[in-house]
Amino acid sequence: MEKFTKLGLSRDIIKVLEESGFKEPTEIQEKAIPLAIAGKDVIGQSATGSGKTLVFGSAIIENLKAKKIIQALVLTPTRELAEQVAESLKKFSKYISLRVTAIYGGVAIEPQIKNLAVADVVVGTPGRILDHMQRGTIRLDEVKILVLDEVDRMFDMGFRDDVERIVSKCPQRRQTMFFSATITKDIDYFSKKYTKNAVVVEVQSYVDPSKLHQFYYDVPSSMKFPLFVHLLKHESSKLVMVFCNTRQNVDWVARNLKLNGINAEAIHGGLSQKKRSDTLEGFHESEVHVLVCTDVAARGLDIKGVSHIYNYDIPKTADDNTHRIGRTARAGEEGKAVHILTERDYDNFRKITKESTSKIKREEIPLNIERVQMSTERRFGGGMRGGNYGRRGHAGAGGNYGRRSYGSFGGGGRKSRDDISRSPGRGFRRGDRFQRENRDKRISGYRGSRHGGHRRSHYGSRSEYSGAIAGSRY
Repeated sequence: MEKFTKLGLSRDIIKVLEESGFKEPTEIQEKAIPLAIAGKDVIGQSATGSGKTLVFGSAIIENLKAKKIIQALVLTPTRELAEQVAESLKKFSKYISLRVTAIYGGVAIEPQIKNLAVADVVVGTPGRILDHMQRGTIRLDEVKILVLDEVDRMFDMGFRDDVERIVSKCPQRRQTMFFSATITKDIDYFSKKYTKNAVVVEVQSYVDPSKLHQFYYDVPSSMKFPLFVHLLKHESSKLVMVFCNTRQNVDWVARNLKLNGINAEAIHGGLSQKKRSDTLEGFHESEVHVLVCTDVAARGLDIKGVSHIYNYDIPKTADDNTHRIGRTARAGEEGKAVHILTERDYDNFRKITKESTSKIKREEIPLNIERVQMSTERRFGGGMRGGNYGRRGHAGAGGNYGRRSYGSFGGGGRKSRDDISRSPGRGFRRGDRFQRENRDKRISGYRGSRHGGHRRSHYGSRSEYSGAIAGSRY
């Protein structure tokens, strides 16, 4: 604890850190805690899990006294992050009588109003904070410390104007701290506009590049889900996070993983707060092995022990990919990031590979992939990734399958259930042979003939992508 003591932390906080198993400060903590305690404005570029909560938490705990008046406001992009930050601040202030409350939507507002009346520190999402401002149930005129956490995600989610309205209601004489994994020109302008003589603290990624191993599989869409199930069942892993680009895909993937005996749960903004909280608690406690999520729902969550990240959907930006894979290979632990792409993912994947700091190695498709069970419910009104939905029935990741509620899939194409059962894996082997041709050219920019490669379905002339693309407007 000597290094923490040298940063200027009081004995009360040091005692909590000892009890919580902290060994030594992270880079952002070492650089920014002395500044925060000294009352300096800080602009910190630091990723999720790097320990920044203790940075602004130290300023709050060391410099504020309990008065039952809101003296510190922390804004976060999501409900889960608000809850997580509030719990961390409560833990850090265990031996100090500061009252910390979390304010977010999706739950009853009356208990929040009661808590706000006696709170010293408020952690909340912009939407619910504005709601309380309009109701007159929150006062910000005594705020001495203002923290904006995960600023880049707040702006990505469209909260910029809301944040500006909230900041404008805080006293001009205050300490302001901004934290963001990436600093865009807009964030740089915004942060400098609302800070005074701020000290910029930049740290390297919390991920150890030497411990992070990245791989990708380039597959026909008919193989995507079966391959994914195979990897989950045969890879030795601790906790696993799976990322999809839409809520609908998250639900579909989680439901079908359960159908195949995998302990998976979904988390996204469309679920109730209780469901999301219960799911995260189960994942933290290792009761849930696989967490399938959207970028927004997972943003800012600090979950330890994640050994594998799967990009079931390839992210649209390199920044999103950085946030995703940054959840593994932490604190000296080995981590693995796996990208599963089909032809429709090539454009996004090229963006990722251009900015990747570590090599992404191509993996060959296993030969012994088993058949999988897949739900073919028409609940979303559009095609799911990797198969034709429309009038011919939803194929999921296994080609057209008619109107059965469940199908057993061992490879793509319009084959009957009995045919597939008699020849498991046949579609895989054919698809693998087709997709090997010019694979690297296609990923690097060559898209090939419209009717060449594996754009046509392996057992018919109709394009296997037509239904999936036309019906995937979520």
